[in-house]
Amino acid sequence: MKTTRLIIVAVGGQGNLLASSVLGEAALMADIPLQMSEIHGMAQRGGVVESALIFGNARSTIIADGEADILVGFEPAETLRALNRCNTDTVVITNLAPLMPFTVNIGKGVYPDLKQLQNLIRAKTAKLIAFNAAKLAEKAGNPLAVNMVLLGALIQTGVLPLETDQVKEAMQHKTKPAFLASNLKAFELGYTAAAKAA
Repeated sequence: MKTTRLIIVAVGGQGNLLASSVLGEAALMADIPLQMSEIHGMAQRGGVVESALIFGNARSTIIADGEADILVGFEPAETLRALNRCNTDTVVITNLAPLMPFTVNIGKGVYPDLKQLQNLIRAKTAKLIAFNAAKLAEKAGNPLAVNMVLLGALIQTGVLPLETDQVKEAMQHKTKPAFLASNLKAFELGYTAAAKAA
């Protein structure tokens, strides 16, 4: 089986860890070997949260610079910050709804221009799928479902060795019943958005 390396980056509170957990559950059900690790950087204060998932046989959970097959960014500036993990064959999916860092809010920092950010990513990778996942989460009836929107986009690319039905079944195991319907809708909206963006 081909080894596929996925990096997910987000800001604390965006649901990165739940998305990783759903993918892990789907891989387990599909009997696909998976190595997973997480980095929590002051997550409760809006710091970066990063997950590394390696599907297939691997000896380490570390994804070095230039090794990611796919990068999913829940926040545009974090996607840009993780660009060094990509190569010219990497597929990148990013949410275009920024969460302004504290330094920008107090006037001590400047947020990157979104058009320039996308151009930089396109210049260094094989493919960029970029859209406002926050708007689609709201459309699904759950503003917190940005993670499920991006999960739908991720599965649509076909880069991971997982089927749509496997991921949806994993969502039933990993998400609270009260949020399942909106999460499934968010997943579908993300899947469709990625198809259009491609």
